[in-house]
Amino acid sequence: MKKAINVILGLCAVVLLYLCYKSIMQPIEFNKERDLREVAVKARLIQIKNAEEQYRQQHEGDFCDSFDVLIAKVGELSDEQMSKGLTEAKAAAIVKSGNAAAIAANGLQNFRRDTTWMPMAQTLLGPNGNADSLQYIPYSDGQKFELEKSIHVGRSGATQNVMECRAPYSAYLKGLDEREIYNMTDDAEKQGRYPGLKIGDLTNPNNNAGNWE
Repeated sequence: MKKAINVILGLCAVVLLYLCYKSIMQPIEFNKERDLREVAVKARLIQIKNAEEQYRQQHEGDFCDSFDVLIAKVGELSDEQMSKGLTEAKAAAIVKSGNAAAIAANGLQNFRRDTTWMPMAQTLLGPNGNADSLQYIPYSDGQKFELEKSIHVGRSGATQNVMECRAPYSAYLKGLDEREIYNMTDDAEKQGRYPGLKIGDLTNPNNNAGNWE
């Protein structure tokens, strides 16, 4: 009987040690995986920011709130540019000339072309890039970034085009400890912060900065 009790006590001690170890290591492992995933999400958000800046320069300061349009339009001439007689060949020649004044006057500052327009996948994601992937949040199992645009009206009445692109914790931390995700979300909301990563802000213009900067 005494031996059986000692065995049970020994097992209980092992279980307690395991629970203590797990309670210590689980947050450490969660934060390590979180940091890894956030690197990928931030990189994708920066690519979206670059795409929006290119779009903006071609559309009179307006931003885009549709990934389908953003992916298709970046790298093309705007209607205004074409109405002024600018063709793809002319634009390519201007960019190739290196004439900063002419490039700025024609809204071609962010174009990097030789003789033909390159698709956005190549200009933003490299020669092997897939532009369609731009809209998907890494590690989210296919969930898309939340993309919005608006017009901010300041106290003086001045207006400014703004955009915001978001990836919530619940998306890119999917599959990790749900209690940790809940606590992070709850803390952010109580502090008036967005529970996740984002660029831009619809209510407070910030030049499309990331909320981690």
